[in-house]
Amino acid sequence: MDRLRIGTRGSALARAQADHVKALLVERCPEMKVEIEVLHVSGDGESSTPDAPTDKSRWVDTIEQALLAGEINLAVHSAKDVPGELAGGLELFGAPPRAPAEDMLCGARSLDALPEGARVGTSSIRRAAQLRTAREDLQVVAIGGNVDTRLRKLAESELDAIVLARAGLQRLGREDALGAVLDLARFVPAPGQGILALEGPADDARVREAVQGITDADAFACLLAERAVAHALSATCHTPLGAYAVPAGCGCLNLRAWVGLPDGSAWVSDELLGGFYDPEALGRRVAERLNAAGAGEMLRRAEEMAVEHA
Repeated sequence: MDRLRIGTRGSALARAQADHVKALLVERCPEMKVEIEVLHVSGDGESSTPDAPTDKSRWVDTIEQALLAGEINLAVHSAKDVPGELAGGLELFGAPPRAPAEDMLCGARSLDALPEGARVGTSSIRRAAQLRTAREDLQVVAIGGNVDTRLRKLAESELDAIVLARAGLQRLGREDALGAVLDLARFVPAPGQGILALEGPADDARVREAVQGITDADAFACLLAERAVAHALSATCHTPLGAYAVPAGCGCLNLRAWVGLPDGSAWVSDELLGGFYDPEALGRRVAERLNAAGAGEMLRRAEEMAVEHA
């Protein structure tokens, strides 16, 4: 194909991600004309209060509509923002190599270095739950806004520290803000964190071929495994869930998942090795094991707690 239109949100991070994918496509197919179209999604009009809505579709709705209407050919999403169910007729075609998946503590050299009762900001209910699990004395404060807004709040001493995704800081060239890498075993990332999900019309073979040319098989397999966990558990924005897969060699993936209550009072985790060529089956198996350990009831309670504090 000689022309491809990429759809993206208008935030600085979303634009940087779309530019990255454009550069990969042009490098592989120099003759291709790649354009970027910025679209306004319903989530862009929300207040800065984190975690208010439960439906991830607010981050992709207008972009998916544009794909179905043929106004764009390809969507670039932060994979962790993509709903478990895509709009009918659309499909995830692939993903470029994964950026670092870790959460970062900004403003302190380690979690243990924070004083008792420190105020730590995050927009994620998962991160809040994991912080409270690690340090019950912390005051976890809900903060909204883009990366620069959150870093400014930290600089203005409103908070002792904040937690952000390392991938976002890297893509925005804000690695100067890095403080401490949070342990992946305790702070299991959101499903798809650090991955760019490339979505297109299921029947568009030309776009599929273009995307496959820049897809990293490891990153895409890990994404499918992690999404399968979330889907099988019926996770929403109000369910503190982490899922992280890594290639383990010999045609295998290692998948770790974590589920907890928002107040950090209870949690369950599991880790399993499975086949690289059927990552979704691995994700479903981990979800089954988590449910057997009480994760389903825990997630239902997490939803109730979210409603109680709404």
